[in-house]
Amino acid sequence: MKFSLVSLISGLLFGAGLLLSGMANPAKVLGFLDVAGTWDPSLALVMGGAILVGLVAFSFAKKQTVSVLGFDMKLPKTTAIDKRLFIGSIGFGVGWGLAGFCPGPALVAFGAGETKAIVFV
Repeated sequence: MKFSLVSLISGLLFGAGLLLSGMANPAKVLGFLDVAGTWDPSLALVMGGAILVGLVAFSFAKKQTVSVLGFDMKLPKTTAIDKRLFIGSIGFGVGWGLAGFCPGPALVAFGAGETKAIVFV
């Protein structure tokens, strides 16, 4: 129960962050990808902030044997770039470029009832 509640709160916080930053709006993402037109650098700032938070969190997590909730710490051990990762990354990028959605923001927009997101999901 404790794990489910923390997962729910984390998901709601993540979704709220996506909405607040405007990243659930595909026009924002497509504006970032339009480097030859009216480029919108705000997504780069959001990504940069996320990378900084991730670096701090993972550097802390690597030193732990159990999580804050008392569960075993399970961090990825592999660093290999294999065929599955490469193909998945290409699929992710193509979908992102065509629709302006990646999975997280698509689910947030889906929950908000946006038609384009419903089709995407």
